[in-house]
Amino acid sequence: MNQKERVNNALKGIESDIPIDFGGNPVTGIHCSVVEQLRAYYGLNKEPVRIQCPYQMLGVIEDDLREAMGIDTIPFWSDSNMFGTSQDDVTEWETPWGQNVLISRDLEFDKRPDGSCMVFPQGDRGCDPSARMPADSFFFDALVRQEPVDEENLEWEHNTEEFTLLTDQQIRDYSRKIDALDDQKWIVGNFGGTAIGDISLVPGVQLKHPRGIRDISEWYMSSLTRPEYLHNIFSYQTEIALENLKRLYSSIGNKIDSIYICGTDFGTQNGPICSPDTYKTLYKPYHSRINTWIHENTQWKTFKHSCGSVELFIEDFIEAGFDILNPIQWTAAGMGRTSLKKKYGDRIAFWGGGVDTQKTLPFGSPQDVKEEVLETCSIFHKGGRFVFSSVHNIQAMTPVENVIAMIDAVHLYNA
Repeated sequence: MNQKERVNNALKGIESDIPIDFGGNPVTGIHCSVVEQLRAYYGLNKEPVRIQCPYQMLGVIEDDLREAMGIDTIPFWSDSNMFGTSQDDVTEWETPWGQNVLISRDLEFDKRPDGSCMVFPQGDRGCDPSARMPADSFFFDALVRQEPVDEENLEWEHNTEEFTLLTDQQIRDYSRKIDALDDQKWIVGNFGGTAIGDISLVPGVQLKHPRGIRDISEWYMSSLTRPEYLHNIFSYQTEIALENLKRLYSSIGNKIDSIYICGTDFGTQNGPICSPDTYKTLYKPYHSRINTWIHENTQWKTFKHSCGSVELFIEDFIEAGFDILNPIQWTAAGMGRTSLKKKYGDRIAFWGGGVDTQKTLPFGSPQDVKEEVLETCSIFHKGGRFVFSSVHNIQAMTPVENVIAMIDAVHLYNA
């Protein structure tokens, strides 16, 4: 049984070995500092870690590390990063914490006297920086560049400039690149454009001069004060997304196995961000349209990410057509592992939730990690529909011995 078959069995509800995903998409990644430690632990070639997501400073898990860890997935990324520069051409860069990495050559950084590091959208120093890495931090935070809202001149079209049709050249490049991937592994498509209302994208860190509603607080308030404005944005975005999906499928067919649709968070640590009615009326119609097209025209499985306490939304996620839910943050309120598995585990796959990345993985002992992983696997593996990953990305400076204990525990469970 190859890796693709292992994941496929899990998603179909067959209790075979638990598959493992790290680095398959932007919410199952590993910070570049930990990737470097893992390469050293496994005795792999010492080389600068390539950055896949400079926003979160996630490192690429190269084929040799993927094999050493027993990872069953492989990512297929879009051709640009969140700051709007190409991923194909890289250069060496020393991070503020002193790690040499390979990062997009077109990115422009500015280290400030206070120790912070600024990054410029599309590498253009002629405009304001769009994100900042504070001193002693390990990733970037978006900067709000929105002028005071002028209600009389506010136009929803201003919030849609980032949604564009793929060019013929992009389609040809995608077709060429996917043929180079290992088709024995589960291929995860990360194309972008389908994330309805994803708050991490609202500030437009890739845009030189973002217009419209770009402040996070103002955006959340708009769901109550400007619902029609958001509906117009989501409707336009969905039309562009569907056209791009059609063009992608005509070129790559079923060479990808699942597709990352949306990372919009609907939960906090202690409860939901919005009401279930808000999800039903504002987001679900667009999720349903995208998922319906994919299920009617492709064999792709659709992936929904949402952190936090989201039990109130899971039934709607299922009705909206999502096949996969991530990360299953079972430490949040109302997200008990046993009850979630019993209530939803036969209708939607749990992808993640294998170990707590807020406390146990970074601050526990290797034994703590091992015990938590084995307990979670014993709950989520019943009836299949479980792919192992942690609760969101593995953060900077997580002890490598704990990451190894996590991986070893999954392999021990599968033995």
